[in-house]
Parts: sequence; structure tokens; C-alpha cells
Amino acid sequence: MTLPNWITFSRLLGIPFLLYGLYNPTPQARWICLAIFLVASLTDWLDGYLARKLNQISDLGKFLDPLVDKLLVLAPLLALIELGKVPAWGVFLILGRELAIAGWRVSKTKITGANIWGKLKTVSQIVAIALLIAPLPQVWQLPSIIAFWISVVFTIISGVIYLLPEKDSQITQ
Repeated sequence: MTLPNWITFSRLLGIPFLLYGLYNPTPQARWICLAIFLVASLTDWLDGYLARKLNQISDLGKFLDPLVDKLLVLAPLLALIELGKVPAWGVFLILGRELAIAGWRVSKTKITGANIWGKLKTVSQIVAIALLIAPLPQVWQLPSIIAFWISVVFTIISGVIYLLPEKDSQITQ
């Protein structure tokens, strides 16, 4: 297994610790969860960079990286539903988009990289989840939920844009 794949796999191993910590109501546990989440989010960039730089792009990495990315986003969001921090229907929109794109990708032989909307989606999700995990004062509750809804909007827009080229090519055929 390559170094980039090990880094990807390490993100997966961090998820149980993140979830465990989210159910511990102490500020210290929440700060630890935030650190785990942010480190895991940064390793998403690192594994891709190293895979390209070391010429270690692999089929396992192409499969594992997006799967772990989705788990890293959805696992804390599902816990945040249970903790009453976000509404389930907002998380359902994110989950629905991710499942739709994943299902669509299965039938493709060539996968296109993330466009600006996909990157905005990812960054907005990371910011929103980080704000929701952090044990911030009450005054941050509204900005945190606004960040969540912005991430939902970017998630939907990026999904629609991701599918549009396919729709356009079917119309011209």
C-alpha cells in the first residue's frame, strides 16, 4: 500500500475517535474533536498531493479517497443531528447529493476532477462542521448554522453542475 493510501486510511481511523468525542460534552473533548477533524481534513489535500508528486496514483486510492471524504463529512453531521445541532433534512440533502454522485460515478470510465464548485462545497462543509464541533460561545450558534446552510447550498449547486455536462452530452447525441 502506498504512502498516500496510508494517509487516506488514517483519516478513516480517526472517525471513531471523532464520534466518541462528540458525545463527551466537555469543552476539552470538543477541542480534541475539532483537532481530529481539521487534521483529517488537511490530510485529504496531503494524500492527493503526495499521490501526484510521487506518481503513486492507484485504483485503491481513487476508490478509498472519495469514500473516506464522504464518511469524514457525514459521520460528524449525523452525530450533530442526534445532538440537536443541525436539522436532519439538511444533512439528508448532503447525503442525497453524495450518494447520487457516487452512484453516477460508478458507471463512468473516466472521472473528472473537482471544479471550483466542488472545492467550495468541500471547504464550506469543513468550515461548517468545524464551527459546529467547536465549543464556541452561544453568540456563534447563528453563524455556525448559517455556515451549515451555506454548505448545503454549495453541495446542491456542485452536484447539479457536476451532472450538467453529462446531461448536455446526452442531448447532443
